[in-house]
Amino acid sequence: MTFLERLRSLGWFLAAAAWFLFSDLVAQRAASGLTQGNAQEPLYRWFLLFLLVFGYGLMSRLGPHLKPGTKGLGLDRRPGWRREFALGAALGWAGVVACVLPAALSGDLVVTFFTNPRQWWMLALDVIALAAGTLAVEVAFRGWPFQRLVEAMGPALATLFMAAIYAIWWTHAAPATTATVLVAFLLGWVLALGYLRTRALWVSWGLHFAWSAVLGIALGLPLAGPMSYSPIVVTNSRGPVWVSGGLQGPEGSAFGVLVAFLMLFAVVKVTSELKHRYGYEEIVPGGIAVDLDAAARRQHEAAMGAATAQEPQLVQIVPVQGSAVAQVDPPPAASAEPEAVSEEAAARAAEEKPGPEAT
Repeated sequence: MTFLERLRSLGWFLAAAAWFLFSDLVAQRAASGLTQGNAQEPLYRWFLLFLLVFGYGLMSRLGPHLKPGTKGLGLDRRPGWRREFALGAALGWAGVVACVLPAALSGDLVVTFFTNPRQWWMLALDVIALAAGTLAVEVAFRGWPFQRLVEAMGPALATLFMAAIYAIWWTHAAPATTATVLVAFLLGWVLALGYLRTRALWVSWGLHFAWSAVLGIALGLPLAGPMSYSPIVVTNSRGPVWVSGGLQGPEGSAFGVLVAFLMLFAVVKVTSELKHRYGYEEIVPGGIAVDLDAAARRQHEAAMGAATAQEPQLVQIVPVQGSAVAQVDPPPAASAEPEAVSEEAAARAAEEKPGPEAT
């Protein structure tokens, strides 16, 4: 890409970032204006998702040489997209289990259950809010804006830059530690790799959703990010901070940093097939359109066509002065004249033959 094209992509990225901030503010005010109860959080997340999809979809149609529709947002509903989401969810679940397992084996976790009907209602709202919230974050940080940033500065720099922005945004709403910032940065890197290797958000969304759902809802552990839940299960830690993460949860522990780093290699491993299928840039056709199938078919028909039948030829050996010369003659006509000519020639040869000498 030329310098002007990169500059243009950077301008679209800045416009997308401004739209995200504007959409977040509008979604919060709209949700708080409609309700002040437990439904406020799901409404806020869904409003934000709608505004982001609408705004980035409009930008993709206005910008030149950009892919319109949901495919340009990273939400291409291609065959197997549910399997990709499940693949990311399995990876996120495994990562959380690896973070929590050391604290669980040391007996430093205290689990409390709340099973009243109100908690089940809040659990349903939490799942709805989490599904919309994680997808909105992926659209904003790994979707259309990230694509424009990749065009502006390349995939490597864009990944690191966006991971740093994600870490700052994810940890700004709660007290942060060095471990939580590192985990957020590494997870941002992992999620960006998930998009770059599959050219869609399904793996990244599945990983992000499962990571937050298992930590905040299934295990009831605290999250370092801005999302808070009221799960049925509440888990408190009483062990050392470097094992359990303390008030920050597993994302603030040393094992959280280690697991987030190892997930960089895991996401590369599990997306190898998707990388081979989708991970390369789409080839834009140019020049003169040529129907290769029709050309190959014509060539095959010409090579396999019926050959022209040729008349067979006869080979006759004629004696000339004691030597034999091969002569090719056409086949003789079916008549009795050649036989007569042969008898006359034989008679003349017998007359011309000299007799035996007298003794």
